[in-house]
Amino acid sequence: MGETGRHRRILGIDPGLQAIGFGCIESDGNDHRFIDGGVITTPASDETPKRLATIYDHLQELLAELKPELVSMEKLFFVRNITSGISVAQAQGVMMLACRQARLPLIEYTPLQIKMAISGYGRATKDQVQIMVQKLLNLSEKPKPDHCADALGAALTLALERG
Repeated sequence: MGETGRHRRILGIDPGLQAIGFGCIESDGNDHRFIDGGVITTPASDETPKRLATIYDHLQELLAELKPELVSMEKLFFVRNITSGISVAQAQGVMMLACRQARLPLIEYTPLQIKMAISGYGRATKDQVQIMVQKLLNLSEKPKPDHCADALGAALTLALERG
């Protein structure tokens, strides 16, 4: 269990090779505040090693700028396309390395765990989860794009679990 009343900065990551969502929040377990969010993109025209280096470099910059205490990442759970699954796994490895080098604990959650934590329902739609993320973070509208919303969901899952 977390320490109630102590604000923690958490970075959530929605992994990918082409688009990596990130969302940073502060939370004391009960109250949650949006700090920053967005998407890191890599051009499909670049070779995989260059794309992985781009992800690594951008994530290092985010970690230095946002200064999270914890990192939460959506776990690669099921893929229909083996090739894209391998690419995402490679990107996850690079992200894990960046977090490890920054000495940050990284906790992974399956999409089901995130849906359960955020909405209370494991089969919640993407829209239902986004509405709950909006409410939990007291945002004026649903977070966009989807990758950023997913990353915020991962961050909130950790905040709620550790709350």
